[in-house]
Amino acid sequence: MADVMILTGAGQIGMAIARRVGFGMKIVIGDKSLANAQVIADTMNKAGFDVTPVVMDLASRTSIKALIANAQTYGPIKLLVNAAGVSPSQAAVAQVLQVDLYGTAVLLEEVGQVMAQGGAGVTISSQSGHRMPALTPKQDAQLALTPTEELLNLDFLQPANIRDSLHAYQLAKRCNEKRVMAEAVKWGKKGARLNDIAPGIIVTPLALDEFNGPRGDFYKDMFAKSPAGRPGTADEVANVAELLLQPAGSFITGSTFLIDGGATAAYFYGDLQPESPQ
Repeated sequence: MADVMILTGAGQIGMAIARRVGFGMKIVIGDKSLANAQVIADTMNKAGFDVTPVVMDLASRTSIKALIANAQTYGPIKLLVNAAGVSPSQAAVAQVLQVDLYGTAVLLEEVGQVMAQGGAGVTISSQSGHRMPALTPKQDAQLALTPTEELLNLDFLQPANIRDSLHAYQLAKRCNEKRVMAEAVKWGKKGARLNDIAPGIIVTPLALDEFNGPRGDFYKDMFAKSPAGRPGTADEVANVAELLLQPAGSFITGSTFLIDGGATAAYFYGDLQPESPQ
């Protein structure tokens, strides 16, 4: 039996984190596309890791539980890296909410029930959750604490109250951060930790889709006018994840870390200030 890492989402950010902290562990990678998971598994296995790809649909509790059960056959679950999701250019409002909001909440809940003592998790949200007006304290509490199966029934998550898929994505990522705070309290009772990373524009195939999508100019302008003046890399996200998942980060839990080259700062107080809310 080996310590197990669950990695959800067969993308560059998840792989970068897994390569940084997954050595010596059994890594079970779940993705809606088995072919995508197999590509990442093959790349990592040829680099000396032990990775098994499986199908997992983040929008389905049954699928998430099957992934967890598979992972448990190899040993105790010690690490979770959740990098699964859809982008606002890839999906409609309902799918963004079902996958990024509901699915992430279910994953954190289900993994939290089986996470081994001393374990740790990170979930990937987005700087986008910081680029909309503050919600009310009541709404924040609802995102954090509403039972998962009731989340999508919240009034402010109904289609009539959501402008477009980007607004849905922002709400989903805000929910991710609030959910991490609430789940970290539960995980702590098992001696485990949970944190959130909110990347800005990171060069991945997903980001390239965004650059070529309807909001491509907006995103290019964002990183050009940010203090860093460039997009980030998956390995820079992994730098922070390594701290959060290792003993050096043992006093950090329930937190969100912006990794956006200062784009959020520029959005509120610099060259990216909008004429109207984005």
